[in-house]
Amino acid sequence: MRDIGLDVSAPTVACEDPKCPFHGSLPVRGQVFDCVVVSDKMVGTVVVKREFEKKVAKFERFEKRQSKIHAHNPPCLGAKAGDKVKIAECRPISKTKSYVVVEVLR
Repeated sequence: MRDIGLDVSAPTVACEDPKCPFHGSLPVRGQVFDCVVVSDKMVGTVVVKREFEKKVAKFERFEKRQSKIHAHNPPCLGAKAGDKVKIAECRPISKTKSYVVVEVLR
């Protein structure tokens, strides 16, 4: 198991996935988000919902926004729908995936 450079707990289960940041060779860099898993129906992929606030300069207020992000789900972590997870940016894995799950928070 290798150190990925983030302050996250390492998984207890080992896996043979080459796209796993802990047991494979996938480097993580860039942004890190706390999100909620919306769907885990795809093989090796989860859809997470990220909620954030954006400032509207004209009215000097904040508005709530949300976006859905596809993230790679390594078998050693196994995030399910409803879990709160931490995802980190990585190189593009496929057409829509540029994030990987690095920790399941609950």
